[in-house]
Amino acid sequence: MDGQVKVAVIYYSATGITYQMAQAAVEAAGEAGAEVRLRKVRELAPDEAIRSNSGWQAHRLETQDVMEAQPDDLSWADVVIMGSPTRYGMIAAQLKQFIDTTGPLWAAGALADKVYSGFTSTATSHGGQEATLLSLYTVFYHWGGIVVTPGYTDPSQFVAGNPYGASHTSNNGEVAPDHVALAATALTAKRAVLMGAALKRGMAG
Repeated sequence: MDGQVKVAVIYYSATGITYQMAQAAVEAAGEAGAEVRLRKVRELAPDEAIRSNSGWQAHRLETQDVMEAQPDDLSWADVVIMGSPTRYGMIAAQLKQFIDTTGPLWAAGALADKVYSGFTSTATSHGGQEATLLSLYTVFYHWGGIVVTPGYTDPSQFVAGNPYGASHTSNNGEVAPDHVALAATALTAKRAVLMGAALKRGMAG
C-alpha cells in the first residue's frame, strides 16, 4: 500500500470565497505530505444568472481550468475535504448534486473508512455556518466515514471560534477570507491528513 496520503479537496464556489479556502486546504495538505487533488463540482446555474453577476462570471473564468469532480476522486482519496457556501443553512445545490451521484460507490462500501472534513462561508454572521457543516457531516456518517474537525486543538481556534470546521463571513461576497479563516482551513486540512495517515497505517497493519 502506498504510504502517501491522498487528499481530494472538492468544493463549490460562486464568486470565489470558498475557492480561496479550498486553495488554503490544498496548500496545507500538501505541506503535511499528502498528494492532493483540487476539484470543483459542476455548476448548475443558468448562464444568464452567472452573467448577471460580474463576480460570478469573473470567478467562472478564473477557475475554468480547475477539473470537475468525479466519483473516482472519492474512491481514489484517503481523505476528502468538502467546501461549500451556505444556502439556507445547508450546502449549495451544486455540491449536493455531486453527492447524489455517489450511490454506486456507497453501495459498494467504497466511501467507508476514509477521513472526511469540511469548510464553509456565509454572507452574514450567524448565517448557518455550523448548521451547514453538520448537515454535510451527516452525509459522511451515512458513508461510514470518520469525521475529523479542527476542534479547539490550537490556540488559533479560540479566535476562529468554530470547532466544527473552517468558516468565514464574507459580507455578501465583499470580504475575502482573512488570515483567521485561512488558518482555520489549514488546520482543518492538516488534522485531516494527520488522522488519515494514522488510519492508513493502522489498516495496512
